[in-house]
Amino acid sequence: MDSLTQNFFNLEVYAAVLPHLLAGLWTTIWLSALVIPLGAAAGLLLALGLTQSRRRWLRWTIIAYIDFFRAFPPLVLLILVYFGGPFLGLELGKVTAVALAFVLNNASYYAEVFRAGLQGVAKGQMEAARCTGLTQLQAIRLVLIPQAVRNVFPDLVGNGIEIVKLTSIASVVAMPELMRAARDAQSLVYNPSPVMLAALMYLALLWPLTRWLGRLEQRRARR
Repeated sequence: MDSLTQNFFNLEVYAAVLPHLLAGLWTTIWLSALVIPLGAAAGLLLALGLTQSRRRWLRWTIIAYIDFFRAFPPLVLLILVYFGGPFLGLELGKVTAVALAFVLNNASYYAEVFRAGLQGVAKGQMEAARCTGLTQLQAIRLVLIPQAVRNVFPDLVGNGIEIVKLTSIASVVAMPELMRAARDAQSLVYNPSPVMLAALMYLALLWPLTRWLGRLEQRRARR
């Protein structure tokens, strides 16, 4: 038990590395705040194209995009974007490369979530909106999208939680997010306690969101 405590719950190590890990946690938070809205917006556009467009070639292109990026490993995608870009004449900064890779990946998942929400809205809603004098774009923006978001809001929250955890792969391009900070600290103190502290910080950050998500899902089930 003492060995377990010394290697994973060493309070002296915790105190020594806490400032470094807090800086990494801040990077994780602002990176998530950047890529989640971008991915959601891109996913919504893809879902609208998939459900509202009459152009078959566009729908099939979107389907191919969604299938490809849902199947492609996000870690490999980030490596290709950051390290492969210079071979194509694209010198991307770390933040730009991470944001681009995350948006390409996350948009495919958000697209499927939004598609389910859009298809869950009764067709008569759009027809009724058009009868009131709204244009198609106004009807989509004011009637269709709000109802679709309400239908799948728990799924959107759940996807956001997964993205926060996925930001740990940004360490492969030396972004100082939480897990990178923990591994750097571990190499300095020769003790895995910093990694455990990082896990506890993830837990403190995401546990309230997971509890909220559970309540949202229960509320949807009751409806």
